[in-house]
Amino acid sequence: MTRWAMVADLRRCVGCQTCTAACKHANATPPGVQWRRVLDIEMGEFPNVQRAFIPMGCQHCDEPACVAVCPTTATRKREDGIVTIDYDLCIGCTYCTVACPYQARFKTPIGKFAYGDTPTENEAFREDEARREVATKCTFCVERIDTGLEKGLKPGVHPEATPACVNACIAEALAFGDIEDPESNVSQLLARNEHFRINEEAGTGPGFFYLWDRKREEP
Repeated sequence: MTRWAMVADLRRCVGCQTCTAACKHANATPPGVQWRRVLDIEMGEFPNVQRAFIPMGCQHCDEPACVAVCPTTATRKREDGIVTIDYDLCIGCTYCTVACPYQARFKTPIGKFAYGDTPTENEAFREDEARREVATKCTFCVERIDTGLEKGLKPGVHPEATPACVNACIAEALAFGDIEDPESNVSQLLARNEHFRINEEAGTGPGFFYLWDRKREEP
């Protein structure tokens, strides 16, 4: 069975926020709504100080906390692991926003655009009234994935079927693919590198993995 997942190599991410910009362009999210963002974290004490850039967004969990609290079943998890929202069923109660341990949910306001009340050409083209006053979040660009699969394309390999943030990453720090396939790009990355998942102890089973070092060979 397919399980789509994303991998971020923290050794490569430079914190340029290109993934954030690509996501906003692809989804025309209004100001204050960032489905993909990059945390800038400083560690250590002077003079031994380091910075880490951590891409964040919906983790598309195996056991999503948002699904359990949704009173209308608007939030659902597909068999391939992608967590979606049915905007026709969502009532904008924001229970999911509170339940999400990754701060990945946003309630999109009505009539708010990048430059005031008038949408840009891209915002007007992508405007969807069904996505206003309801919960929204990263969907792994599910429309691109589904359309690509219908065309026989492979998500994570063919850009047309791959999330916009992955395509845009200038450092090639982001990867996307099927972790159930041992030969996939993401499976190979996880096999060769030490990795972790955020808030994994909460039992959510995040579908977003972070690489931090190459695995050492056993002596």
